Amino acid sequence: NDNMRKTLLLMILSIFVLAFAGGVAAQDDAILIGGIHPLTGGLAADGIQMDNAIQMAIAEINEAGGVLDGVELAYLSADSTGSAEVGQTEAERLIEEGAAALICCFQSSVTANVAATADREGVPLVIDVAVADAILDQGYTNVFRLQPNATSMGVGGAHFLTDILDLDAIGDGDGELDVVYLFEGTTGFGDSVHDAFLAEAEELGINVLDSISYEPFAVTDLTTEMQRINATNPDILIVTGYYNDGLLAARNAEEVGLDVDAVVGIAQGTYDQPQFVEDAGDLSECFFDSNFHWDAANPAALEVRARYEEQFGEPMRVGAVFAYQAVYIIADAIERAGSADPADISAALRETNYEDHLLPYDGPIVFDETGENINANPVLMQVLDGEVRQVWPPSRAESVDDELLTPQIGCLAWQN
Repeated sequence: NDNMRKTLLLMILSIFVLAFAGGVAAQDDAILIGGIHPLTGGLAADGIQMDNAIQMAIAEINEAGGVLDGVELAYLSADSTGSAEVGQTEAERLIEEGAAALICCFQSSVTANVAATADREGVPLVIDVAVADAILDQGYTNVFRLQPNATSMGVGGAHFLTDILDLDAIGDGDGELDVVYLFEGTTGFGDSVHDAFLAEAEELGINVLDSISYEPFAVTDLTTEMQRINATNPDILIVTGYYNDGLLAARNAEEVGLDVDAVVGIAQGTYDQPQFVEDAGDLSECFFDSNFHWDAANPAALEVRARYEEQFGEPMRVGAVFAYQAVYIIADAIERAGSADPADISAALRETNYEDHLLPYDGPIVFDETGENINANPVLMQVLDGEVRQVWPPSRAESVDDELLTPQIGCLAWQN
């Protein structure tokens, strides 16, 4: 009869309402972590990996019991598209949707906008990758950076050159170190590292014969720049930029027969990537990169990268390792805060002393009053026998067949 039908319909509706409410409750109970990275556009290969790595870390933490006695983490993903304005809008959206903390952004220009938004709204931001010093020169109290900043990268790169090079054995043997610097000059990344290098180079007596900038997302050929570099006759070419333009620079260097003792990336997003070896083949041999990195001498870092490759089908890039690490830093802060309130998480982040990390730092992850990681420093990598290897400083160099690796000079593929 009609009454029975109505009763049955109400019971069915009640079941659906309860089921839906349970799903919402589960989501409401979860602590939301927001991530903003370039998931489309020229930097999508890195951004997608970083997004994947965050999800992988969150899944691991949840499988291990979550935080705060069983509360799960959940992820809100956003695509910056490589635009500072879009990144800012997405940060505002994620905060509005309840993100208790943010991780971002891979580009300094995007990160600058997101950092201002996060700090203004009182939501902690852990910067996985973005190098410009100016991001943390604003007096923020809710923004924290894992990687070395531009000054550390530029200064570290300059010191690596003077540490590893026998100045009487390179170039014309005059005991002088002459370099040309090729860098992307449009995003706040390349020019900030370049400027830091120049200041330190002057202190160390490195002669910078020329500095050449380019637009990283518009450049399709660097042959003219390589010919200009050859005419300058430097001992070393230094390159700072993103993956695609760094690969282009390597190929154009070979095409013109660039006459240098070494090509050294400083914060270069190409020459420490396994993808570079795959894309460039034998051409990649002997390229250097002084950069932030995972600790290749740490078995735990190797295990994480192996799990990533098994799950996603490609080698885990450096930025993805830092994004993965950022999740664990936030989870640690939540546990120590005993709270999912953004203000409490920020307060706990300011007291971070995280020892069990995957990064090649001589000490725990500790943030100073500006949010910089005080123990962050670059390491020097080199492609040797088709593998990206850590070669300097000696305390972080890898061993192969029980032999400590050392930097190799004068072995570029087109010169042999």
